[in-house]
Amino acid sequence: MQRKPNRKKQISQNSRRRKILPATFLVISLLLMLLPLESPVSSAKALLSYLFIPQIRAAHATLEYGSEVSQTVRELLSTHHENEHLKEELGRLRLENVRAREMAEENLRLTQALKLRAPRGWSGLWAKVAYRDPSQWYSVVIDKGARDGISERAAAVALQEGGPVLAGVVLEVADTTAKVLLVRDEDFSAAVYGKDSGEGGVLSGSGAGALKLQYLPVPSKMHAGEAIYTSPASSIFPAGILVGHVSEVEEADGFYTSQLARVEPVAKVSSVRELFILQRAQQEENK
Repeated sequence: MQRKPNRKKQISQNSRRRKILPATFLVISLLLMLLPLESPVSSAKALLSYLFIPQIRAAHATLEYGSEVSQTVRELLSTHHENEHLKEELGRLRLENVRAREMAEENLRLTQALKLRAPRGWSGLWAKVAYRDPSQWYSVVIDKGARDGISERAAAVALQEGGPVLAGVVLEVADTTAKVLLVRDEDFSAAVYGKDSGEGGVLSGSGAGALKLQYLPVPSKMHAGEAIYTSPASSIFPAGILVGHVSEVEEADGFYTSQLARVEPVAKVSSVRELFILQRAQQEENK
């Protein structure tokens, strides 16, 4: 019975062969370089060149390709860094453009504001919107307060389309700030009248919807598109400040003694930036 050759011996023999072949090739190459260029030697050199030069050329081409790939990678990285820098620069320029546009708009508003004066018997001052609470969208905090002479229940007027419009009323006052309730808030109310019909009523906020104008006479002569102004009967707001325009007059019901109209306010609560705070001059004198 024949024994199978030892596996460890086979591995050892294969390892020796792998080491011997390169050494043999090196020795043969040296001998061919040292031998005179006779015909057999030249033939052997030519044969070896034919066998090994393509591999050498392939190795050289591989090195050149690797070098080109490395250069390409460096160029791509450089281009990427340049693109990132250009994106940052573009973002900065866009931000500066937005700021410049905002400053131009603010200058236009302030230029128009210089023309606005408090009515006779009233005092007023400008204040900037400093903060808007996302949970109370229909109110803002201004950067003026009790130290500046602002008191509760003072009227807040905004500039829209170059003219003054009713924006809200001061609800709370601190030393350096004040909270203004805007016209769309459900807690806001004001005595108003229609320019064409002359009919008066009480205007109140209703959130995102149109304002409600209540207690109109039945039948009412008020119509859609009619301008609504603050009433002379109001103790909080100066008379004659534009509030909005009638969008709808509801049909009269025989069981009610008054009619209801819907009013779309002129003041855009989402774009209010500055407010002109008005209050009766005697309030200042009594302090």
